[in-house]
Amino acid sequence: MSRIHDMAEEDRPRERLARHGASAMSEAELIAILLRVGVQGLSAVQVGQGLLDKFSGIQGLAQAGVDEMALVKGVGPAKAVQLKAAFELGVRFARQERRVRVISTPEQVDKLLGDEMRMLTAESVRAILVDTRLQLKGVEEISKGLLNEALVRPREFFAAAIARKAYGAFLVHNHPSGDPTPSQADIRLTREIAEAGKLLQIPLIDHIIVGHKSPACPGGWFSFKSAGYL
Repeated sequence: MSRIHDMAEEDRPRERLARHGASAMSEAELIAILLRVGVQGLSAVQVGQGLLDKFSGIQGLAQAGVDEMALVKGVGPAKAVQLKAAFELGVRFARQERRVRVISTPEQVDKLLGDEMRMLTAESVRAILVDTRLQLKGVEEISKGLLNEALVRPREFFAAAIARKAYGAFLVHNHPSGDPTPSQADIRLTREIAEAGKLLQIPLIDHIIVGHKSPACPGGWFSFKSAGYL
């Protein structure tokens, strides 16, 4: 591939985006626009594709740290920071744009938190708090753990619900491995929190595990309610 400046003007990433819109661009081309220039022997598009290859796609790149990205040929610390800032802006926009007012289904839970939680490299446990009409009252992070484990106790989970005077709550956590299939520990936790909720009269409406799409979980999530656990 030639350098971007050697391409015909209509084929350059920035010009193509201006003419055809961002949706017409490949992921490597979008990254190239952020990088602006390549390095000797590699165009910005090639550097962008190298990042995608190294981190196994856009999601892996979004999860990568600044230091990891900076080690890729043609990137360096300054461009790595630019990329990380761009991903964070995307997350914040999604959080604003996709905030819904009524939460009653796994699809709505995923719309609210799914994109953000899939980018996390550690397990995070969150409570979605709702009122009697299932209108959103807030989202609280209850626990943040290591790669595969985040510890949470019913007392900690319901403390947030009590403080916000919530009618009920959804338990949501991610599996950094990408497989949303529940573990035995997940099943035990669900039962413990559901039982505690009955005593406190704050129902656990559902427990959603966020992961990647698969034949078993085509939505990229697992719902304990839909599976008959609640």
